Amino acid sequence: MPAKSQTKKNLIIMGAAGRDFHDFNVYWKNQSNYRVVAFTAAQIPDIAGRSYPKQLAGRNYPKGIPIKNECEITDLIKKHKVDEVTLAYSDLNYLDVMHKASIVNAAGADFRLMGWKQTMLKSKKPVIAICAVRTGCGKSQTTRKVCEYLKAMGKKVAVIRHPMPYGDLVKQACQRYAKLSDMDLHKCTIEEREEYEPHIAAGNILYAGVDYGEILRRAEAEADVILWDGGNNDLPFYMPDLHIVVTDPHRPGHELAYYPGETNLRMADVVIINKVDTAEASKVALVEKNIRAANPKAKIIRAASPVTVTDPKSVKGKRVLVVEDGPTLTHGEMRYGAGHVAARAAGARKIVDARPYAVGSIKTTFQKYTHITDILPAMGYGDKQMSDLRKTIDATPCDLVIIGTPIDLTKLLKLNKPSVRVTYDLKESGTCLRDCIAKVMAA
Repeated sequence: MPAKSQTKKNLIIMGAAGRDFHDFNVYWKNQSNYRVVAFTAAQIPDIAGRSYPKQLAGRNYPKGIPIKNECEITDLIKKHKVDEVTLAYSDLNYLDVMHKASIVNAAGADFRLMGWKQTMLKSKKPVIAICAVRTGCGKSQTTRKVCEYLKAMGKKVAVIRHPMPYGDLVKQACQRYAKLSDMDLHKCTIEEREEYEPHIAAGNILYAGVDYGEILRRAEAEADVILWDGGNNDLPFYMPDLHIVVTDPHRPGHELAYYPGETNLRMADVVIINKVDTAEASKVALVEKNIRAANPKAKIIRAASPVTVTDPKSVKGKRVLVVEDGPTLTHGEMRYGAGHVAARAAGARKIVDARPYAVGSIKTTFQKYTHITDILPAMGYGDKQMSDLRKTIDATPCDLVIIGTPIDLTKLLKLNKPSVRVTYDLKESGTCLRDCIAKVMAA
């Protein structure tokens, strides 16, 4: 009987402008038996309708690859006779993952979750990865703390940040940030600035972009150690020598209920239980119990995340509008953040609800994420959304704006009322984290 001729399988990568592009670059790009017919996009405004450019897609995709809205997935599967759909974005609860799988299976395609062996790149330099079980656990302050320890050891650090390529993908393929003005050069959104600015202000070299193979080569050329600063609850893009994972006792149980956060938890060398200074003791204990059950070999560290207000006296007795980190509140599902904690601690008379005054895309955000009540998420994925955010702040009747985002929004948005900033850092118990880092660097 003659051998059956082999044909390429048609594949869709289901993503959110980040992990999906990385998986394509390192695994799917040169697969001879697969053809990627489309990316689908969710969560990020204005990504769908564009293309993954031919300059990055390679010789097998001379026209690039279309990026479609995820709501079209059933029609795309049928139109392109798709054999497989691979999930490549993060911070989804398990119910949502299986809903997506069911939609894909019902349309006739297989549903795939890729493991780390296919997607992690190996560095020539030591790699320390900071990841989490959910968005908003405290990766940023943990990464800054690890940077402090490494620099105190005399090491030159290159921070590589999880991708947020919301602009021109060709221009964003490999971005290097060393000065605050570099964020203007690369036309960074609020979301990008929130992650990049604290590192740059601390004197750290930071890389981000789309092509994480090229980014790694560039970073290795000027650093002693690579520090992976993860996004959401995604897995590292590089194989870590030390894998640090942050948990949040304000959301106990989430460490075992979200993809791929639980994967991070089970792979971790060190697990940090953050925010123990503001969480209930019973919830801290539950998180620790779950960590020990899932990963008994991991070293567990408890840490506080103390908040500091630039002018706490100005908050007392005032009607305040609290503006918090957007992703932490939206798909991170937090009902409050550092700004809310600071407002209560400083004696604010009332936290004003911005929902009645929200305009445009901010109003849409409130309608989509109904768990958000008296806090305003700092959404700013583009100029239009940033304008909507400013108009919402200006329209909300209050005495003071409390900015709980990692950056000073007043540098980007000219507000019509006074404001104060809230900052937060990691404060661990003992020296365990530093000792773990020193051990890896001595190996």
